[in-house]
Amino acid sequence: MQRSLAALAFALLALPLAAQQQPDSLTTSGALATREFLQASLARFDRNSPTAALIRNRLAAGDFQAGDRIFIRVQAESLLSDTFTVAAAAAGGGPELVLPQVGPMPLKGVLRSELKGRLEAHLGHFIRAPVVDAQPLMRILAEGEVTKPGFYAVTPALPLADMISVAGGLTQRAKITDIRIERGHDKIWSGPALQAALGRGESLDQLNLRPGDRVFVPGRGDSERSVRILGIVLGIPLTIVGLTRLFH
Repeated sequence: MQRSLAALAFALLALPLAAQQQPDSLTTSGALATREFLQASLARFDRNSPTAALIRNRLAAGDFQAGDRIFIRVQAESLLSDTFTVAAAAAGGGPELVLPQVGPMPLKGVLRSELKGRLEAHLGHFIRAPVVDAQPLMRILAEGEVTKPGFYAVTPALPLADMISVAGGLTQRAKITDIRIERGHDKIWSGPALQAALGRGESLDQLNLRPGDRVFVPGRGDSERSVRILGIVLGIPLTIVGLTRLFH
């Protein structure tokens, strides 16, 4: 067990160099969870566990909320090729994507893995056989013993280990076995379950993360050192990771 954890530590510490050598890997690796994948995943967790609750909520409500951003490229349609922001529908109808000339597309109950197909079907009412690329972006906070803490806009298909690399990699004080992921005041991933997910190379999407979640890396010998989020938000600009390389 100690040997495997040491190997994981070495792999994570090496990630920044690998990312510099192969920048495309930051936007193309990993996977988006399908509805079938999520339904099968429920069987791996106790029905009352926090993870099971996250999955059930995803299946019911979908992945999108007002303020999310989506990069879209429609072949031969310049007005439909841009980064668009998800809006809140009127009268509580759920989130929607408002596109020029074709009107709003409802996103309630839509998973990220289903976005491309939904877009093609929606645009098919206005464009013959549309060729669509779609990439949602997530705004994730990385804090603690990472070289460049702050908010990052990344693709959900990014493996968690690569998310740490985007934040500059681990410092020498990082305690890998205590890495955790938080949503507000709740800890949604930690301990052996998170270590196993790291070992499997699971993506942010497969871990059921959503914009605003926090990846925290404690330091060795720390007694739960606190970090001021406000200072990071004001001092470090939002970084768009590899947007121009998403589909190369």
